[in-house]
Amino acid sequence: MREVIRETSIGQIARLVFGRKDLFPYPEELPSFQLPASLRAGGQTALLDRKLEYELNKQEAFTSRPVIVDWYGATDPANPVNWPFRKKLFITTQMGLYTFAVYIGSSLYAPAEADVMASFGASYEVAALGIALYVFGYGLGPLLWSPLSEMPAVGRSGIFIVTFFIFVMLALGASLVNSLGGLFVLRFLLGFFGSPCLAAAGATLDDMFVAWKLPYVLTIWSSSATLGPALGPIISGFAVTEKGWRWSGWELFWMAAPVWTLMFLTLPETNPDTILHRRANRLRARTGRSELTSKEDLKRAHMSVSQEIIYALIKPFQINALDPAILYTTCYAAVLYATYYSFFEAFPMVFSDMHGFNLGESGLPFLAFVPGLFIAVLGYIGWFRLKAESVMRREPPPLYGFPEARLIPGVATTFLAPIGLFIFAWTSRPDIHWIVPIIGLTILFISIFIAFQCMSFYIARCYPKYSASLFAANTFARSSFAAGSILFSRPMYEKLGVGGGVSLLGGLSILCAIGMICLYIYGDRLRARSRFAQSS
Repeated sequence: MREVIRETSIGQIARLVFGRKDLFPYPEELPSFQLPASLRAGGQTALLDRKLEYELNKQEAFTSRPVIVDWYGATDPANPVNWPFRKKLFITTQMGLYTFAVYIGSSLYAPAEADVMASFGASYEVAALGIALYVFGYGLGPLLWSPLSEMPAVGRSGIFIVTFFIFVMLALGASLVNSLGGLFVLRFLLGFFGSPCLAAAGATLDDMFVAWKLPYVLTIWSSSATLGPALGPIISGFAVTEKGWRWSGWELFWMAAPVWTLMFLTLPETNPDTILHRRANRLRARTGRSELTSKEDLKRAHMSVSQEIIYALIKPFQINALDPAILYTTCYAAVLYATYYSFFEAFPMVFSDMHGFNLGESGLPFLAFVPGLFIAVLGYIGWFRLKAESVMRREPPPLYGFPEARLIPGVATTFLAPIGLFIFAWTSRPDIHWIVPIIGLTILFISIFIAFQCMSFYIARCYPKYSASLFAANTFARSSFAAGSILFSRPMYEKLGVGGGVSLLGGLSILCAIGMICLYIYGDRLRARSRFAQSS
């Protein structure tokens, strides 16, 4: 039990506040601890490349050649890969609840727009900023939180706990604020401080699971992210009708606060580089040997925090500019995300104006995404279990086989997106039953979910060195497009009609679908020419 408490935020704070290492001691702090043979005098030293050797020679951090602090064997219980499955499952559940609470915050506001307009005398375009700024905030945040979470001295759990606590307080503020400008500032900050779930939750799962098991948990975790925006209007629609726009903020606060409490009391650090960084610190304190260091600390010894952040900000945009495969995945994700969020403006025009749904009922069509998600998750997991897992087990890292083969589900379903969009566009009429466009939404969502899964896994395996930064840039791009779509989609639908506007999105999705096929066919050649991708 002491070991469990020690790794949580409350355990770390207790050690710091009381100044007693014996309260929740680490193995290195026990009197019986024996230094591993590899770390004793003459132990394993670091193998350095020329550039790193030159940089380290200019530093005064090491008085002798560095000695690497690593795991105490293949079964080291401190290594997240070796944690019991029930512990991994519990942490995965926390990441799902955390992500769901942040994502649902974007759309809980949607039914409140009309009441915000009436309360503050705002136009529709101004009131819509409440969603757009939130979405833009959680797209911008990963550009900062992603590189920070990869730093050994920072880690992931501390960022989760601090930023999510701020998120909870901001949700409370957004429920009490009395000015429109203040509401919008708080909505943007909510997105920004909630965004570490996008920046590092997936990486947290990657810390614990081997590569051929990771797709299963990532698929389940992604479900929480995609369900959040879909269920938001349903959860808040009826409440806002009776209680007013503030109720959407209260619902977000009531949902987020218990999740933060659970994480504060039970979430451990999962970043293996951070765990080894802290172990190296303890060993230096115990032995007085300054040459003991972790491998990741050694790599970063010549870089300041600001340099690391700048590098992480610049590199993904450089790769997007120079690598066609990455540029395509960024554009495709942006189009799909913008399409998804444009329905927050299309639904009232279809189901309220054409079919007479009230405010609460107008959110119910979002339930169409639930069967779509169910079909997509079962289909993707079934395919991976039958076709991909055995190959990945046999093949060496980081590619684990032929990466383009893992795009097959995306290729097989890529044209479902334009099919679903055209069904919705051409059947959104008063004389056609409302169930028909909802069927189109279900078909669309199958394609969206599988496309995201395939592209994310492809990037992670083909660009392992830059994957964290690439995911952050991808999130920024798609969230920026989604924020823009919230603002431009209603004028577009008013000008072109719902049929014309959604048909335009369907045409864009056809181009993206063709791109998915081209990536599958030519991806290996693109990787061979890329200076960033893993080609063999």
